Amino acid sequence: MINAAGLRLDLELIAGQVFPGSRVLDLGCGTGTLLAHLMATKGCSATGVEIDPDKVVGAIRKGVPVLERDVEEALVDIDDESYDVVVLSRTLQTMLRPEFVLSQMGRVAERMVVSVPNFGYLPNRVRLMNGRMPVSKELPYAWYNTPNLRFTTLVDLEDLFARLDLVVDRRYTYSQAGRRLRMYGRLPNLMAGAAVYVLRPAR
Repeated sequence: MINAAGLRLDLELIAGQVFPGSRVLDLGCGTGTLLAHLMATKGCSATGVEIDPDKVVGAIRKGVPVLERDVEEALVDIDDESYDVVVLSRTLQTMLRPEFVLSQMGRVAERMVVSVPNFGYLPNRVRLMNGRMPVSKELPYAWYNTPNLRFTTLVDLEDLFARLDLVVDRRYTYSQAGRRLRMYGRLPNLMAGAAVYVLRPAR
């Protein structure tokens, strides 16, 4: 679902977590839609990291400063606490080393915003029980052409956050149709198609 500003729901939620004037790093920034929005509406200074050359061109056309690099390699070269906010939107599941990426994010910024599809979503479980890999709005690829390397439930992801000493300040969950869910505890692990987390390192 796209809002009037041209943002997906998760990007709209992410934008709402960024304070005006923040230094923002967007890992896997795509064509720079989020960063262009933050620069125009909140006066943020922004840097994107994107490995797809076509998307890099799209970001540059929007006036977004972007590094054409692999996320993991780019993070190693960024100094501690260089940014106020670091964003990872629908990208964690494509990472070879998600644990490393999250740890590095906590090093370079005091505030982290991460959005992920939920593999534990009830229709995904039903599809698995019927002998098929899940295909949905949040997981739209077939098993043989998916860019996704890691599949996590919200419960498993939150366990990883705890192990990395990342504090969850907020969690937003929403349905496949883009409707915000007002649920707490572990029920969203069944009912949410995806989630957005606002995190900070426990330091």
